[in-house]
Amino acid sequence: MTRTVTVEELARALDARAWGDLSLPVSGAAEPGSAAADQIALAMAPKYAEALKPGAIAILAEGMDPAEYGLAAAIFAPRPRLVMAGLTRAFDPGPAIAPGTHASAVIDPSAQVGEGAAIGPLVVIGPGAVIGPRARIAAHASIGAGARIGADALILDGARLCHGITAGDRLIVQPGAVIGGDGFSFVTPEESGVEEMRRNLGERDQIRQQKWNRIHSLGGVELGDDVEIGANATIDRGTVRATRIGSGTKVDSLVQIGHNVIVGQDCLLCGLVGIAGSSRIGDRVVLAGQVGVSDNIEIGDDVIAGGATKIYSRVPAGRVVLGNPAVKMETQMEIQKSMRRLPRIAATVAELQKIVTKLMDKG
Repeated sequence: MTRTVTVEELARALDARAWGDLSLPVSGAAEPGSAAADQIALAMAPKYAEALKPGAIAILAEGMDPAEYGLAAAIFAPRPRLVMAGLTRAFDPGPAIAPGTHASAVIDPSAQVGEGAAIGPLVVIGPGAVIGPRARIAAHASIGAGARIGADALILDGARLCHGITAGDRLIVQPGAVIGGDGFSFVTPEESGVEEMRRNLGERDQIRQQKWNRIHSLGGVELGDDVEIGANATIDRGTVRATRIGSGTKVDSLVQIGHNVIVGQDCLLCGLVGIAGSSRIGDRVVLAGQVGVSDNIEIGDDVIAGGATKIYSRVPAGRVVLGNPAVKMETQMEIQKSMRRLPRIAATVAELQKIVTKLMDKG
């Protein structure tokens, strides 16, 4: 369903300054070259504004002149990406989950569903589960026995929230995510090859047949308020204590968080991040795409790890790291510069070898 607001209403919602005819209707946003008459064009830099059509409505950066582009109305963005957050929120209709409970949903009689919740087709809610008020649960999602979900949750299609997990308010779970599957934890009757390798730093005394015995996951998963979990992400339950994700943390699609991991508040874990069991991640940590964290590692507050970084040892608070293995970003940049020089250095050494060889032959 399309939502329409006036330029004035939109500017007020964005807490931004407006210019021109503030009564014009706006039903959505678009790029400058393709914006319709009732859409607001995103032109927050002069290079984008060149494509604006006369009479258009646009979001501009402070300092840009709307009259110069022949606009009918404009909203000024002191911080463009923050305005983008408010703008997209204003026009997002959300998933089409009808109010009430769909006839095909299966809800155990002992489960508690809060007032104003919307439960979609083929949803399954297990015994003793508690669903907070105004929660929206889309088709084919399942909530396990004893799980507790706070107010205003949005659980999208096919998400799996397993037994005994707890989550705070305003949880968002994208399609296909699994929260609370068992941890990947096994042990051999005698010292395993992996344990031997760690003890001897790669040396093997002998290789023998071994069988893996499963360590069951008795802990749960605890999620704070305002946590978001991306599509097909997985968070393993703890072995004895819970795996924990702090309030405000955002987890991207295809992220894997192992058993017993603790992630702090307001972290950003981007696509394909993998965090092995029992690691501890501080507050406001950003792990870019494909970052890997070894098991039992501690990462301090405010750490930023660049894409594809592999972290095998402790990272102190506030550090920016990059590479495999992770080092300070400036160190990694110097390493990369040195590597680019290697072919030239090799060619120089080869020429010097020729000269030395000729001199030795003459001598």
